[in-house]
Amino acid sequence: MRERLRARGAAKLNLALSVGGPSADGMHPIASWMVSVDLFDELELVRLPVGYPSRYAINWHEDARRRSDIDWSVSKDLAVLAHDALERRVGRALAVQARVEKRIPVGGGLGGGSADAAMMLHALNHLFELELSTETLAEVGAPLGSDVAFQVHGGAAIVAGLGERVELREPPADLHAVLILPETTCPTGPVYRRFDELRSDARADEPRVRRLVESALATDSPFNDLADAAFDLHPALLEDVERVRAIVEGPVHLSGSGSTLFVICDASLHADLLAAAITEQTGIPAIPVRNSPGIVLDEVER
Repeated sequence: MRERLRARGAAKLNLALSVGGPSADGMHPIASWMVSVDLFDELELVRLPVGYPSRYAINWHEDARRRSDIDWSVSKDLAVLAHDALERRVGRALAVQARVEKRIPVGGGLGGGSADAAMMLHALNHLFELELSTETLAEVGAPLGSDVAFQVHGGAAIVAGLGERVELREPPADLHAVLILPETTCPTGPVYRRFDELRSDARADEPRVRRLVESALATDSPFNDLADAAFDLHPALLEDVERVRAIVEGPVHLSGSGSTLFVICDASLHADLLAAAITEQTGIPAIPVRNSPGIVLDEVER
C-alpha cells in the first residue's frame, strides 16, 4: 500500500490589523495579531513512486458552509505553489497525489489559501521525512503570501513586515467567536488599492497591536485598518454588518481584507446561540469557533 497522510489547516482571524502605505514595489507592511481558529481545510497526500508526476484535486468539503467557484488554475493554487517551492528547496521531486477539501471561504480574509500552503509544507515534510524545522518551512512559504509564515506556525502571533516576521504569543485565554460568512467576496488587491486612496499617509502601527495583545480581549477590542476600504468597495457587506449588529447588539468586526465578519463572545454557549440566531434571522451562514492549533497532522498510513 502506498504511504498516505491526512492533515488539517486552520483558518486565521485578525484580531488586530494595522497597514502601512505601499513600498516602491507595491507591497504593504503590516502589523497584526493573528490567531488560529477551528475552521479547517483538509489535505490528503498519497506518496507516488519516484518519477511519477504529481497530481492535484481541489474541491469543497461536503460540509462547507460558504462555497464559491474554484475558478483558478491548479498551477496557481497556493498549496501547489508551496509544493513546488519545497521541491526547489530540497532539490528533488516529492511526487504525490494531493486532494484538498476546503471549508474556509475564498476571498473571506481567513487565510484559507495560506492554510492550504502551510498544511502542504508540513505534510510533505512529514511524509518524506525531510526533518525540516518549522522555521525553515515558514521561510519557504513566506514569499507565497503575507499569511503563509504565520499559518505554518499557527496558534497566535504578532505578525509584522510583509508577514515574514512572526513573533509567537500565547493565544487569548479561552477565545470564543462567531464567524459570519457573507455572500460577498473581497479580493485582496482591490481592497488594498482602495485603502491606498483613502489612507495615503498610512503607517503600520505595531505598538498599537502590541498594546492590544497585552490587554484583556473585549468585544470592542479588535480593529482593522482595511475595514473602511472593504466596506467602501462592497456596500452590501456594510449592509450585512448592520443586520448582524442589530442581532448581537454589539461590535461586528472584519477579518483581513474581508469579507468574513466576526463577533467576540464570552463563552462557548454564547457563541453557539449567537451563531444560530444570526443564521436564522439573516440567512447568512455563521459558525462558532474557538482557539486552535494551526496545523494538525495524522500519522502516516503505511
